[in-house]
Amino acid sequence: MADQQFAAPDYSRNMRLLSHSDQGGKPDGVQVMVHRGYAYIGHMVSQGVSIVDVRDVKHPRPAGFIAAPPGTWNVHLQVHGDLLLVINARDLFADARFADEKVYYTRSVTDTVSEGRTERGWSAGLRIFDISVPDRPREIGFLSLSGIGIHRIWYVGGRWAYVSALLDGYSDYIFLTIDLADPTKPAVAGRYWLPGMHTAGGEQPGWPQGKRYALHHAIISGDTAYGSWRDGGLTLLDIKDRTQPKLIAHRNWSPPFGGGTHTALPLPDRDLLIVLDEAVLDNQEDGEKLIWVFDIRTPSNPVSIATFPQPDEIDYVQKGAHFGPHNLHENRPGSFISSTLIFATYQNAGVRAYDISDPYHPRETGALVPAAPAVLMDQRPGRPKVIQSCDVFVDAQGIIYCTDYNAGLSIIEYQG
Repeated sequence: MADQQFAAPDYSRNMRLLSHSDQGGKPDGVQVMVHRGYAYIGHMVSQGVSIVDVRDVKHPRPAGFIAAPPGTWNVHLQVHGDLLLVINARDLFADARFADEKVYYTRSVTDTVSEGRTERGWSAGLRIFDISVPDRPREIGFLSLSGIGIHRIWYVGGRWAYVSALLDGYSDYIFLTIDLADPTKPAVAGRYWLPGMHTAGGEQPGWPQGKRYALHHAIISGDTAYGSWRDGGLTLLDIKDRTQPKLIAHRNWSPPFGGGTHTALPLPDRDLLIVLDEAVLDNQEDGEKLIWVFDIRTPSNPVSIATFPQPDEIDYVQKGAHFGPHNLHENRPGSFISSTLIFATYQNAGVRAYDISDPYHPRETGALVPAAPAVLMDQRPGRPKVIQSCDVFVDAQGIIYCTDYNAGLSIIEYQG
């Protein structure tokens, strides 16, 4: 429900907290999309998708819940037109073998789940809903996949969707193109993986032990897919032929930097690419993570030219939990679109806004750090009761929607 009185933020500058929602008693949130006045929110713990009516941004109210199949993650989703696309994957954080975050982030998922026989008790693939009535989703299609399932998806209308998926025979998540010519009958069209990932084909990992090469997701601009491969860095893929993605360039800065590449946001009108490395361990144990500016005038030779400033009002490393970037607002059609104003979540340092008018000198222009969560939905042992701002979506009116693993949905006005 909408909280009648919500806790004041721990810190704010040029941002104002308008309202808060506990998402119908399921305050754990991952990806959020706002469409036609409704927020669609994937969950890390609650196994499903919440719908929140945000037509009145000062008084959000729960409007429905789509339950996931048993044992299944619905952490990420995409919304466009009359379609809602929801990922189905094994709920890995419900598996005791992943109770220690290091296990998830520092080795192949396939290596971990292959230790000990596990009966398949989850749904792997892509659920497709008709949301012509926004708060009454109707499932119309399902793409079934082998293996663990899909982690994240990119879809902005038309025939093609793009996912990261962990299929049988691969070490971790790879890039797939999905044909949605008939949304009731989605089909895999093409795939790409980094050399060493196709274990069923006899490939052997060539990366250092303790590193995880896995596609988080790709953002598409024109006929190029900009992919983020966690400790495997950045790829630019030519996808003119959606059935046969081809490598344009691969860059990796881990080591010496700590990896975790999560999001690559193209700004095509400026030939720039904003690349974010996710902080994945507590107290910066995985090293300082950064948001990078790349010059991509020559796509075959992307060059880093700057990094964003780090939050420094307090010692966020000592605050506990994850300190560092997590995700960017992705300039989706129908949302707020800018090639100079960038929004990012910074986990225990909340949500941030940056002016990159001068790409060589990004400036922070606003920030809001929500209060600590009232309860911990994340039941993994040892998790601190600290804000972990996760995803950020900015609507066409400039209103910010920010999720948290435990603390519900914050709706924020930018005043910079």
